[in-house]
Amino acid sequence: MTVEKAITIHTEQDLVSRNKFGSFFGVTQKTLDKVWHQLQTTDGNSVAYISMEIGADPDVFHPLLDFLHEQKITGSDDNEANKFIHKYLHGPRKIPNYSGGLGVLAGDTLKSFADIHIPVLAVSLLYREGYFSQFVDSKVGQIDQATSWNPEETPSLFQLHDPENPDVPLEIPVPFFNMHQEPVEIMAQVWMKMEISEELDYFVPEFLIDYSLPSSPDWILEAAEQLYNAKSTVMKANQRRMLGSCVLPLMEALGFTAHTIHLNEQHGVAVSLHLILRELKKKLGKELDQRIDDEDILQAVNTVAERIVYTIHTPVKAGHDRFSKSMYSGISHRVCQQILDLLAKDKESPGEYNFTALAMRVNRAVNSVSRLHRDVTRRQFPQFADKITAVTNGVHHLTWISENRAGIFDSFSQLTGWRNNPGIFAELAPDVPELAAELRKAWERDNRILISYINSMLQTHRNQMLETWIDPPNYLSRLDKSPDLEAGVFTIGFARRFSTYKRADLIFDDINALADILLRKNKHINFVFAGKAHPADEPGKSVLKLILDNQEKLYRKSEGRAKLVFIPGYDMSIAKMMVSGVHAWLNSPKRPLEASGTSGMKAAMNGAPNISVMDGWWVEGYHGGLTGWKFGYEGPIDKANLSEDPGSLLYDEDSLSFYNLLPKILDIFYDHPEQYMRIAVNNLRLNVPIFNTHRMAAEYVNKYDLQLDSKTAAKVQAFQKLYQSELGE
Repeated sequence: MTVEKAITIHTEQDLVSRNKFGSFFGVTQKTLDKVWHQLQTTDGNSVAYISMEIGADPDVFHPLLDFLHEQKITGSDDNEANKFIHKYLHGPRKIPNYSGGLGVLAGDTLKSFADIHIPVLAVSLLYREGYFSQFVDSKVGQIDQATSWNPEETPSLFQLHDPENPDVPLEIPVPFFNMHQEPVEIMAQVWMKMEISEELDYFVPEFLIDYSLPSSPDWILEAAEQLYNAKSTVMKANQRRMLGSCVLPLMEALGFTAHTIHLNEQHGVAVSLHLILRELKKKLGKELDQRIDDEDILQAVNTVAERIVYTIHTPVKAGHDRFSKSMYSGISHRVCQQILDLLAKDKESPGEYNFTALAMRVNRAVNSVSRLHRDVTRRQFPQFADKITAVTNGVHHLTWISENRAGIFDSFSQLTGWRNNPGIFAELAPDVPELAAELRKAWERDNRILISYINSMLQTHRNQMLETWIDPPNYLSRLDKSPDLEAGVFTIGFARRFSTYKRADLIFDDINALADILLRKNKHINFVFAGKAHPADEPGKSVLKLILDNQEKLYRKSEGRAKLVFIPGYDMSIAKMMVSGVHAWLNSPKRPLEASGTSGMKAAMNGAPNISVMDGWWVEGYHGGLTGWKFGYEGPIDKANLSEDPGSLLYDEDSLSFYNLLPKILDIFYDHPEQYMRIAVNNLRLNVPIFNTHRMAAEYVNKYDLQLDSKTAAKVQAFQKLYQSELGE
């Protein structure tokens, strides 16, 4: 269904806009000028959003591409516009600069900022090898390979140009200190991705800093290759420095004035160090290293803290950057070390700097990503408990609701305006037979799409057995008679990063018990798994391998009633197909180590119930069982064990809880479909209004202290009323 845009575009040439940094495609000149002006106001009434990764592949949300198709625009008489159009219609659709939930959340957040018209610029790094490409072999497990992609050919990326010499890429000088504590400037180029609003009338510029230049030293080039490159601790530290150190030079080069800097995790906290150093230089001059004392630092910290908003995303120890003091002394100035000695103390490890502690100390607002995570974070950082609040995560509803579901919502009169306002779903009655019937038809279509994709994949894997050395990662591909998956069979999805605390293999802890349920009830079930383990996470890779190892045993023990498949190469496109194509979403972390989780929210956006441990967002999304099912440990947080030690992961207890629950779910799905569809509609009316990034972005605006025009302020206030994360226990 064509969605009318809020702007008037007379010809395709109206989508070409220009300023002194280059030519861009996707918004009108008026829109470009408006956004650029808002980011350059003398009062700093805007926000710089800093994230190590940003996931926003244009193959899952593409309002500009949709517009070109709707208007049947395939070319232009104008040469420049024609090049842009051809690139958009035929260029690659992947920007593999994200690893998983953190990056995808960042992308969803920026999309909602654009839809609501919040003046924000985003900063991240451009990784020439992306994250990594995943191959999966049944005997070896995950195989990591560098990703090959070309930013020059990617339609939604624009390389900025030097205003004084338009034929030359813009380069910005980024300050670092070398191993001898001598200041050096590293040059970096700048790419811009435009997160364009659904109606093409606003955008958030996302700047990707590219350090992969011939002039860069080897230590920079190595760190710039791949996201979360963990070849060495020094490389890891340098990658964080590269993110935080470029923020201020970028803003100065573009004339941007954002007063508020939002750290999406602590990876970019080096920007706070640079701001503190600037304040110290203002007060003490160039000879500050001879005159500085702790009181000077604390005064500077108080000034800088007024500019910083910080979001912490995990209670897991590995998610908090720690670097040895001896190592860091080789890559930083003595004054920087003095600041870190004061602000980045780690009680558990006095010989290390804790960068989460630094981010916790230097800010005017800090938030967790769910109510439960707030309580865990207060327990972990009791000295900052009074200022730790909750802003529960969300997802961008326009990205994650399938086209089939969206078509139903577009045609349903009670949901008029849902694209602009996900709160509309809250007005649905608990029992809406017409919507349930149409939703079921759309769900069946999405399920067939997923099952067809899987069956095609299995056939491809069979061919691979003859064509390559890779042994296919699915047992079904190795059978002589192809037992393909069937549409309509109850399908459970699981897809996320393979980390030990997420316990991807939990429900297969006792294959005999699981198979016995299916034999006893004579029910069939599909388990569809996907996800990546970090290349350096050997325990996570072992969990992934266990999934592969369980396939044959489960199939045979259940006499073919259970089919477990693994989809390699997990990305946003596969994620969207899964969350809309499965019948239920599984989440099985050890409580309370899942700070939020967002994949289950994406399923809920399509009506799919969750089957989840009471952790992260699900504590808020469960609604007393109206939207899905809970299982596993549900004890108090103050007594919970936060360890990831294998002996503390509660496999026996929580898997037994799942086995006790599964028969009930199977009965409802197969024997009481009307009851199952009521749960689906409940997800729409109860969870879509809450777990969307429009609401989340509006909550962040509260922390930004922005002055907004009356129309934008009214939209923000309306979204804020949908849900207040900090309310409730």
